[in-house]
Amino acid sequence: MHYENDMKNRIKRIEGQLRGIQKMLEDGQNCKDVVTQLSAARSAIDRSIGVIVSTNLVECVREANAKGDKDPEALVNEAVNLLVKSR
Repeated sequence: MHYENDMKNRIKRIEGQLRGIQKMLEDGQNCKDVVTQLSAARSAIDRSIGVIVSTNLVECVREANAKGDKDPEALVNEAVNLLVKSR
């Protein structure tokens, strides 16, 4: 699968968030602030998973239709299982 620059940038932003959280820990920041930032990073990761899975699903369905290979329903089920595993 090819990942667009916006997805790569999204992951870089998450990486920056995590570095910021690490600095907060090193600086002894307030627990509430650290947890708030961790929740934000987790939400960003969850959204990234959704974008990757949905983009991949669209590509797979298009390829399957072009080749006449796999049942689109099976592809959707596979995508849903990926999302469920990520929770």
